Amino acid sequence: MAPTFAEPFSDSSALVDFVINQGNGVKGLSEMGLKALPKKYIQPLEEMMCMTNILSQESIPIIDMSNWEDPEVAKSICDAASKWGFFQIVNHDVPVEVLENVKDATYRFFGLRLLHYGLREQVLDYMKKSEVVIKHLLQVLMKGLKVNEIDETKESLLMGSMRTNLNYYPICPNPELTVGVGRHSDVSTLTILLQDEIGGLFVRGNQSDNWIHISPIKDSLVINVGDALQILSNGRYRSVEHRVVANGSKNRICVPIFVNPRPGDMIGLLHELVASCEKPIYKQVLYSDYVKHFFLKAHDGKKTIEFAEL
Repeated sequence: MAPTFAEPFSDSSALVDFVINQGNGVKGLSEMGLKALPKKYIQPLEEMMCMTNILSQESIPIIDMSNWEDPEVAKSICDAASKWGFFQIVNHDVPVEVLENVKDATYRFFGLRLLHYGLREQVLDYMKKSEVVIKHLLQVLMKGLKVNEIDETKESLLMGSMRTNLNYYPICPNPELTVGVGRHSDVSTLTILLQDEIGGLFVRGNQSDNWIHISPIKDSLVINVGDALQILSNGRYRSVEHRVVANGSKNRICVPIFVNPRPGDMIGLLHELVASCEKPIYKQVLYSDYVKHFFLKAHDGKKTIEFAEL
């Protein structure tokens, strides 16, 4: 039950009880029609998005995957992973109806606030159909490192664990004062993101203080390099800081697939790069320890990677 006193959540303990203990989440807050953001959600000034730092004329690479075998496609993927850490792919192998089904299922799930029939099957179908794309991307990225064969052991290291989230960002009364998700880089090997048409995902530009909006493209998938691949590639491929802004007029959903090593895997410089006498810049770390370090602290940009630095 929502609080009934005149100024909802003037007491921070009531806010915690409503959002966390009662399981209402920020969605429940949004549905109350609050006219002002509770103080607990107001971000420090340095974490608020400054519109003058948005590079409106810049965009991340958009790569047409209709011909996987084209050497120029492979070059574009490796270049994007090295320079930007993010790119969008179009004309990939995930059927459009699978993408639409999982988006519709996500909207219905958050609209009904209960598990609706068929959601699990649609999410699993999305993950299964995406595996073809994931394997193609990893093959291309490994060849860019002169790793020409992905055997069973290497495949397990790169994508031995996969999970997905259904993310919902409800309407916010003061979007300029808060964030949807704070600055961070993913701990994955790769992240494959399906987003709706609302937008709001920003990636750090190559000039450190600037941000680039990843404008939604219908039926596309957003791909980003995670920390695990940055470590395995010895920094040749870059995981890049990104964030999500809040929206004052529309709800937003997205469905990421996180492609990870297994928790018990050691991540560090790939053996093939060691054999070529490349000097490592990261130590070998247990992947579960790395992930634990990420979740034990607030989002703080790219600082998680320091855990693995030599």
